[in-house]
Amino acid sequence: MSNAAVIEPAAKEPPKLSFAQTIKSLPRSFWMGCTMEMWERLAYYGVRVVMPIYIAQADEPGGLHFSQQDKGTIYMVWALIQSLLPMITGGYADRYGYKRTIFITVWLKIIGYLLMATQRSFTGFLLGVVVLATGTALFKPGIQGTLAQSMNKSNSSVGWGLFYWLVNVGAAIGPPLAGYLHGKSWPWVFYGCAAIISLNFLMLFTYKEVDSGADKTSDAWKVFRETIKNIWDARLITVILLLSGFWLMMYQLWDLMPNFYTDWISSTSFVQNNSWLPTSWLTTNDPRGVQLKQENVLNVNAVCIVLFLVPFSYLVARMKVLSAMSLGILVAIGGILVSGTTTSLYVLFLGILLFSTGEMLTGPKKVEYFALIAPPGKKALYLGYINIPAAIGPALGAQLAGILYGTRGEKATLALRYLAEKTELVKGRAWDGDVSSLPEVTGVSRQEAFRELQEVLNIDAVEATKLLWETYRPYEIWYAFAAIGVASLVGMLIFTQRSKRWKDLDV
Repeated sequence: MSNAAVIEPAAKEPPKLSFAQTIKSLPRSFWMGCTMEMWERLAYYGVRVVMPIYIAQADEPGGLHFSQQDKGTIYMVWALIQSLLPMITGGYADRYGYKRTIFITVWLKIIGYLLMATQRSFTGFLLGVVVLATGTALFKPGIQGTLAQSMNKSNSSVGWGLFYWLVNVGAAIGPPLAGYLHGKSWPWVFYGCAAIISLNFLMLFTYKEVDSGADKTSDAWKVFRETIKNIWDARLITVILLLSGFWLMMYQLWDLMPNFYTDWISSTSFVQNNSWLPTSWLTTNDPRGVQLKQENVLNVNAVCIVLFLVPFSYLVARMKVLSAMSLGILVAIGGILVSGTTTSLYVLFLGILLFSTGEMLTGPKKVEYFALIAPPGKKALYLGYINIPAAIGPALGAQLAGILYGTRGEKATLALRYLAEKTELVKGRAWDGDVSSLPEVTGVSRQEAFRELQEVLNIDAVEATKLLWETYRPYEIWYAFAAIGVASLVGMLIFTQRSKRWKDLDV
């Protein structure tokens, strides 16, 4: 793509189709691709939504009890592999065929889930994550390339909206399913997701291969060279970096909020006032009383998208893609601040609603943008590039969250800190300010820290939670993520104005 301004007659706008006409214009390959993505996302979010608790929640029965920093490392590796590899694998999907690519990925994902079910050491569990992430990295370009080749400019906005909607159908079913399987045991969560992803073997028989339009004679090395060469466009790199900041902020609802909710937000009164709630949605492990499981609370995000995304996508179909993304970033920033700075379940619901609105504006539009600016024969390649922000942002966000939450936000750690700083428990032993030394200084493990604080101060769990909240203000960690979102928003607004000079990017 040239950086020079192009002066050409305005391209003729495609005729605007009715919603019914748009649906009818989408071929079978589109619907089968969406269905495979739905199964994959159902399994993926079934695991992803409970993983923060399984990995790092200090008092989770049967959990791994890794540190928040260890969790940050796992999520960083996961994000980098899962979302950087598509930059390379997208070109291979175009070259070697989408169905063949998808077939290989399903096997990788099954193996990954089985490893995660059976490995409890840091290295063993991380290996399972690496295999799963590699499978996902191959799966995305195959599916998205199939979809991109099944659409055109007249139906792509609604088409990508429908795709995003079906993704969230899977995401909405995943959390309650994970909660049910968790009731049996933690390994059952992973075994169940391995079984679900295997359904995609059957789906591959239901449609004909979609031609990518790419050169099928290129060798593997040439595909790699083309992949690297195409990305070296300053404007493309700029939008990738701007979206990286946005996704750094966004992913914290899924990666950090589960731990934050479990530590700080009480849903006891909500549970008491809603006797219809299924018992599989509730947990009795919390000393503050029966709570609504975090995966079912955060599932409001997916449910909102399932209910509203299709009409929402149709309403904004004629809106400039970059303008829609900028508005989405703004609304999502508000959602992060509202949901991350409260102990009220009802305020959290409001924050998730705002967050979901921002996601509906930005998520499908970012895919549509990269699909529209992709040159012929390079759809999967460019849709591989769109995964780069989902690598850089969540990877950096995972490390930042691990540091911030591990030192200034986790309730177990703050309980240890209170014991070391404000009680006589340490009996003259000096604490050097390093949170990793707190268990040794206090003689109390992370798993027992909150219970020990209650006993030492002779207060109940509700009072102890309030004391730590007011003393250490753990909600302040969300300000850092919101600030990064603001920086991305400002950059996106500037880029939107500049893109009006470039015909190939002004969509």
